[in-house]
Amino acid sequence: MALLPPPQGWSAYDGVVPGIEVWDQFDHDPRIPANAAMRSSDRDRAVIESVLADAFAEGRITRAEYDERTDAAIASRTLGDLMPLVEDLPVARAPRSSVDDLHRQAVRKWEGDRREALLGLVGLSALLWTIWAVTMWGEFPWPLFPMGFALMNLVRVVARKQDIIDEHVRELEKKERKELKKREDGI
Repeated sequence: MALLPPPQGWSAYDGVVPGIEVWDQFDHDPRIPANAAMRSSDRDRAVIESVLADAFAEGRITRAEYDERTDAAIASRTLGDLMPLVEDLPVARAPRSSVDDLHRQAVRKWEGDRREALLGLVGLSALLWTIWAVTMWGEFPWPLFPMGFALMNLVRVVARKQDIIDEHVRELEKKERKELKKREDGI
């Protein structure tokens, strides 16, 4: 039985644990040279230790290397001290989102937009109708006008779902290209 080669660009470990990106666990990205002089926290050291533990478990480094690098991580004072410990491991590469990941993020963003539009309509309606009921009961129902605008916004978000998702995907792709360029330029 012949095994198929892995898809192009695929690697066994690219620094992404499902749902958790290693570099997002830092307050300041240690890959950015401007952050190299910042003091590292216990959490920063723990993140590097977990990357080293994963690399040891995968057989990428020996026990001696693991011990040496872990001791260095514990003794590190700045973020710049941490990067050399993982530079030769796959996690040091910049992650690239797949098309499906970008689409899922864009859909989540649209769902957030829809939720905000709905909560805006409901919250505005509750507030304005309460004010109307307390101050002008039985008179002209003026809250209908602001509610109409909030309802139009909700209808716009729902009706333009695919356009909004496509726009979010383009924004995410642009942001990712910009971040990759910054990393390549060493900013």
